[in-house]
Amino acid sequence: MVREKAWEELQIKNDFLFAKVMRDKKICSELLEKLLHIKVQNIVYLEEDKKIDIKWDAKSIRMDVYIEDGNRVFNLEMQTTDKKDLSFRSRYYQGMIDLNTIEKGESYRRLKESYVIFICTFDPFHQGKAQYTFENFCTEDRRLKLNDGMKKVFFNAKDYENAEDDEIREFLKYVNGEKSDSQFVREIDDRVSKVKSNKEWRQEYMTLLMREAEIREEGREEGREEGIKGMAAALKELGVPSQTILSKIQEKFGMSQESASKYL
Repeated sequence: MVREKAWEELQIKNDFLFAKVMRDKKICSELLEKLLHIKVQNIVYLEEDKKIDIKWDAKSIRMDVYIEDGNRVFNLEMQTTDKKDLSFRSRYYQGMIDLNTIEKGESYRRLKESYVIFICTFDPFHQGKAQYTFENFCTEDRRLKLNDGMKKVFFNAKDYENAEDDEIREFLKYVNGEKSDSQFVREIDDRVSKVKSNKEWRQEYMTLLMREAEIREEGREEGREEGIKGMAAALKELGVPSQTILSKIQEKFGMSQESASKYL
Protein backbone atom coordinates (compact mmCIF):
# COMPACT_ATOMS: atom_id res chain seq x y z
CA MET A 1 0.00 0.00 0.00
CA VAL A 2 2.78 2.43 0.91
CA ARG A 3 4.62 1.84 -2.35
CA GLU A 4 1.47 2.25 -4.46
CA LYS A 5 0.77 5.54 -2.71
CA ALA A 6 4.37 6.61 -3.33
CA TRP A 7 3.92 5.91 -7.06
CA GLU A 8 0.69 7.90 -7.23
CA GLU A 9 2.31 10.89 -5.51
CA LEU A 10 5.41 11.02 -7.72
CA GLN A 11 6.14 14.36 -9.37
CA ILE A 12 8.06 15.25 -12.51
CA LYS A 13 11.20 15.79 -10.40
CA ASN A 14 11.43 12.04 -9.82
CA ASP A 15 14.07 10.83 -12.29
CA PHE A 16 12.22 7.60 -13.13
CA LEU A 17 8.98 9.43 -13.90
CA PHE A 18 10.85 12.17 -15.76
CA ALA A 19 12.54 9.62 -18.03
CA LYS A 20 9.19 7.97 -18.84
CA VAL A 21 7.55 11.32 -19.60
CA MET A 22 10.43 12.22 -21.90
CA ARG A 23 9.69 9.09 -23.96
CA ASP A 24 7.04 11.27 -25.59
CA LYS A 25 8.94 12.66 -28.58
CA LYS A 26 6.81 15.77 -28.92
CA ILE A 27 7.18 16.75 -25.28
CA CYS A 28 10.90 15.95 -25.18
CA SER A 29 11.60 17.92 -28.36
CA GLU A 30 9.60 20.91 -27.15
CA LEU A 31 11.36 20.88 -23.80
CA LEU A 32 14.78 20.89 -25.46
CA GLU A 33 13.72 23.75 -27.73
CA LYS A 34 12.39 25.80 -24.85
CA LEU A 35 15.33 25.16 -22.51
CA LEU A 36 18.08 25.69 -25.09
CA HIS A 37 16.39 28.06 -27.59
CA ILE A 38 17.19 25.80 -30.51
CA LYS A 39 15.20 23.99 -33.18
CA VAL A 40 15.00 20.21 -32.93
CA GLN A 41 14.34 18.18 -36.06
CA ASN A 42 13.91 14.53 -35.17
CA ILE A 43 15.22 13.13 -31.90
CA VAL A 44 16.33 9.53 -31.67
CA TYR A 45 16.38 7.74 -28.32
CA LEU A 46 19.74 6.05 -28.07
CA GLU A 47 18.60 4.22 -24.95
CA GLU A 48 16.40 5.02 -21.94
CA ASP A 49 18.39 5.11 -18.71
CA LYS A 50 21.46 4.77 -20.94
CA LYS A 51 24.42 2.99 -19.41
CA ILE A 52 27.86 3.86 -20.75
CA ASP A 53 30.68 1.59 -19.67
CA ILE A 54 33.74 1.94 -21.89
CA LYS A 55 35.99 -0.54 -20.06
CA TRP A 56 35.15 -3.43 -17.81
CA ASP A 57 36.95 -1.76 -14.91
CA ALA A 58 35.87 1.81 -15.67
CA LYS A 59 33.31 3.77 -13.69
CA SER A 60 30.03 3.33 -15.58
CA ILE A 61 27.31 5.97 -15.62
CA ARG A 62 23.56 5.89 -16.13
CA MET A 63 21.85 8.73 -17.96
CA ASP A 64 18.18 9.58 -17.44
CA VAL A 65 17.47 10.70 -21.02
CA TYR A 66 20.09 10.17 -23.76
CA ILE A 67 19.08 11.27 -27.26
CA GLU A 68 20.42 12.43 -30.62
CA ASP A 69 19.17 14.95 -33.13
CA GLY A 70 21.27 14.79 -36.27
CA ASN A 71 24.76 15.87 -35.32
CA ARG A 72 23.83 16.72 -31.72
CA VAL A 73 23.64 14.62 -28.55
CA PHE A 74 21.58 15.57 -25.51
CA ASN A 75 21.78 14.17 -22.01
CA LEU A 76 18.93 15.33 -19.75
CA GLU A 77 19.22 14.67 -16.02
CA MET A 78 16.78 15.38 -13.20
CA GLN A 79 18.69 16.07 -9.97
CA THR A 80 17.05 16.39 -6.55
CA THR A 81 20.05 15.81 -4.27
CA ASP A 82 22.94 18.26 -3.99
CA LYS A 83 25.98 16.03 -3.64
CA LYS A 84 28.33 18.95 -4.35
CA ASP A 85 29.81 17.13 -7.34
CA LEU A 86 27.72 18.27 -10.32
CA SER A 87 30.61 20.15 -11.94
CA PHE A 88 32.74 17.02 -11.97
CA ARG A 89 29.82 14.80 -12.94
CA SER A 90 29.02 17.00 -15.94
CA ARG A 91 32.67 16.80 -16.99
CA TYR A 92 32.67 13.01 -16.68
CA TYR A 93 29.34 12.66 -18.52
CA GLN A 94 30.54 14.81 -21.37
CA GLY A 95 33.75 12.81 -21.71
CA MET A 96 31.89 9.52 -21.70
CA ILE A 97 29.47 10.81 -24.34
CA ASP A 98 32.42 11.67 -26.58
CA LEU A 99 33.95 8.22 -26.11
CA ASN A 100 30.61 6.70 -26.96
CA THR A 101 30.17 8.88 -30.06
CA ILE A 102 33.18 7.91 -32.16
CA GLU A 103 34.92 4.61 -32.78
CA LYS A 104 38.65 4.01 -32.29
CA GLY A 105 40.64 5.51 -35.16
CA GLU A 106 37.89 7.87 -36.32
CA SER A 107 38.57 11.56 -36.83
CA TYR A 108 37.88 13.87 -33.90
CA ARG A 109 35.87 15.95 -36.35
CA ARG A 110 33.17 13.27 -36.12
CA LEU A 111 32.49 14.20 -32.51
CA LYS A 112 28.93 15.46 -32.19
CA GLU A 113 27.86 18.70 -30.58
CA SER A 114 26.88 17.69 -27.06
CA TYR A 115 24.70 19.12 -24.31
CA VAL A 116 24.70 17.89 -20.71
CA ILE A 117 21.65 19.35 -19.00
CA PHE A 118 20.91 19.11 -15.28
CA ILE A 119 17.45 20.15 -14.08
CA CYS A 120 17.99 20.70 -10.35
CA THR A 121 15.55 21.28 -7.50
CA PHE A 122 18.27 23.32 -5.76
CA ASP A 123 20.74 26.05 -6.67
CA PRO A 124 23.95 24.21 -7.68
CA PHE A 125 26.10 27.35 -7.67
CA HIS A 126 24.37 29.44 -4.99
CA GLN A 127 24.09 32.57 -7.15
CA GLY A 128 20.31 32.75 -7.23
CA LYS A 129 20.16 32.25 -11.01
CA ALA A 130 17.55 30.03 -12.60
CA GLN A 131 19.98 28.96 -15.31
CA TYR A 132 23.76 28.53 -15.59
CA THR A 133 25.27 27.82 -19.03
CA PHE A 134 28.92 26.89 -19.45
CA GLU A 135 31.12 26.81 -22.55
CA ASN A 136 34.90 26.73 -22.90
CA PHE A 137 36.56 30.06 -23.62
CA CYS A 138 39.99 31.68 -23.43
CA THR A 139 40.87 33.07 -20.00
CA GLU A 140 43.01 35.82 -21.54
CA ASP A 141 40.27 36.89 -23.96
CA ARG A 142 36.75 35.87 -22.93
CA ARG A 143 35.45 36.80 -26.37
CA LEU A 144 37.43 33.90 -27.79
CA LYS A 145 35.49 30.64 -27.51
CA LEU A 146 37.04 27.22 -28.02
CA ASN A 147 34.07 26.15 -30.15
CA ASP A 148 34.51 22.51 -29.21
CA GLY A 149 30.79 21.80 -29.41
CA MET A 150 30.35 21.18 -25.69
CA LYS A 151 27.77 22.87 -23.49
CA LYS A 152 26.81 22.21 -19.90
CA VAL A 153 23.55 23.76 -18.71
CA PHE A 154 22.22 23.70 -15.14
CA PHE A 155 18.67 24.78 -14.28
CA ASN A 156 17.66 25.78 -10.76
CA ALA A 157 13.94 25.16 -10.08
CA LYS A 158 14.16 26.62 -6.57
CA ASP A 159 14.75 30.10 -7.97
CA TYR A 160 12.43 29.73 -10.97
CA GLU A 161 11.17 33.29 -10.51
CA ASN A 162 14.54 34.58 -11.68
CA ALA A 163 14.27 32.91 -15.09
CA GLU A 164 14.32 35.51 -17.87
CA ASP A 165 12.35 33.29 -20.26
CA ASP A 166 8.64 32.79 -19.50
CA GLU A 167 8.50 29.19 -20.75
CA ILE A 168 11.55 28.18 -18.73
CA ARG A 169 10.14 29.94 -15.66
CA GLU A 170 6.84 28.05 -15.90
CA PHE A 171 8.52 24.70 -16.43
CA LEU A 172 10.88 25.19 -13.47
CA LYS A 173 7.93 26.33 -11.38
CA TYR A 174 6.25 23.01 -12.19
CA VAL A 175 9.42 21.09 -11.30
CA ASN A 176 9.38 22.98 -8.00
CA GLY A 177 6.01 21.40 -7.25
CA GLU A 178 3.82 24.40 -8.03
CA LYS A 179 0.91 24.72 -10.45
CA SER A 180 1.34 26.51 -13.76
CA ASP A 181 -1.10 27.86 -16.35
CA SER A 182 1.36 27.20 -19.18
CA GLN A 183 -0.13 25.11 -22.01
CA PHE A 184 3.13 23.20 -22.35
CA VAL A 185 3.26 22.43 -18.63
CA ARG A 186 -0.33 21.17 -18.82
CA GLU A 187 0.74 18.82 -21.61
CA ILE A 188 3.56 17.52 -19.43
CA ASP A 189 1.19 17.08 -16.50
CA ASP A 190 -1.24 15.11 -18.69
CA ARG A 191 1.62 12.89 -19.75
CA VAL A 192 2.58 12.38 -16.10
CA SER A 193 -0.94 11.11 -15.41
CA LYS A 194 -0.72 8.69 -18.34
CA VAL A 195 2.63 7.37 -17.15
CA LYS A 196 1.20 6.77 -13.68
CA SER A 197 -1.69 4.78 -15.17
CA ASN A 198 0.75 2.39 -16.86
CA LYS A 199 0.79 -0.80 -14.77
CA GLU A 200 3.97 -2.11 -16.37
CA TRP A 201 5.91 1.03 -15.47
CA ARG A 202 4.46 1.00 -11.98
CA GLN A 203 5.74 -2.54 -11.52
CA GLU A 204 9.13 -1.55 -12.93
CA TYR A 205 9.34 1.31 -10.44
CA MET A 206 8.40 -0.93 -7.51
CA THR A 207 11.03 -3.46 -8.57
CA LEU A 208 13.66 -0.71 -8.69
CA LEU A 209 12.66 0.48 -5.22
CA MET A 210 13.01 -3.04 -3.83
CA ARG A 211 16.40 -3.50 -5.48
CA GLU A 212 17.65 -0.16 -4.15
CA ALA A 213 16.51 -1.14 -0.65
CA GLU A 214 18.39 -4.43 -0.97
CA ILE A 215 21.53 -2.61 -2.09
CA ARG A 216 21.31 -0.20 0.86
CA GLU A 217 20.87 -3.11 3.25
CA GLU A 218 23.85 -4.91 1.71
CA GLY A 219 25.88 -1.72 2.10
CA ARG A 220 24.91 -1.38 5.76
CA GLU A 221 25.84 -4.99 6.41
CA GLU A 222 29.17 -4.58 4.64
CA GLY A 223 29.86 -1.38 6.61
CA ARG A 224 28.99 -3.14 9.87
CA GLU A 225 31.35 -5.97 8.98
CA GLU A 226 34.18 -3.56 8.23
CA GLY A 227 33.46 -1.67 11.45
CA ILE A 228 33.80 -4.78 13.59
CA LYS A 229 37.01 -5.80 11.84
CA GLY A 230 38.46 -2.32 12.30
CA MET A 231 37.53 -2.21 15.97
CA ALA A 232 39.07 -5.64 16.62
CA ALA A 233 42.29 -4.73 14.77
CA ALA A 234 42.63 -1.43 16.66
CA LEU A 235 42.18 -3.14 20.04
CA LYS A 236 44.73 -5.79 19.11
CA GLU A 237 47.22 -3.05 18.21
CA LEU A 238 46.70 -1.58 21.67
CA GLY A 239 47.47 -4.94 23.23
CA VAL A 240 43.96 -5.54 24.57
CA PRO A 241 43.50 -9.22 25.57
CA SER A 242 41.49 -11.38 23.15
CA GLN A 243 38.85 -12.19 25.74
CA THR A 244 38.26 -8.50 26.41
CA ILE A 245 37.98 -7.80 22.67
CA LEU A 246 35.53 -10.66 22.36
CA SER A 247 33.40 -9.24 25.17
CA LYS A 248 33.42 -5.75 23.66
CA ILE A 249 32.32 -7.05 20.24
CA GLN A 250 29.52 -9.05 21.83
CA GLU A 251 28.37 -6.09 23.89
CA LYS A 252 28.57 -3.43 21.15
CA PHE A 253 27.10 -5.46 18.30
CA GLY A 254 24.83 -7.83 20.18
CA MET A 255 26.57 -10.93 18.89
CA SER A 256 26.98 -14.40 20.31
CA GLN A 257 30.41 -15.53 21.46
CA GLU A 258 30.64 -17.89 18.51
CA SER A 259 29.86 -15.15 15.96
CA ALA A 260 32.18 -12.63 17.60
CA SER A 261 35.11 -15.04 17.81
CA LYS A 262 35.67 -15.01 14.03
CA TYR A 263 36.96 -11.43 14.31
CA LEU A 264 39.81 -12.36 16.68
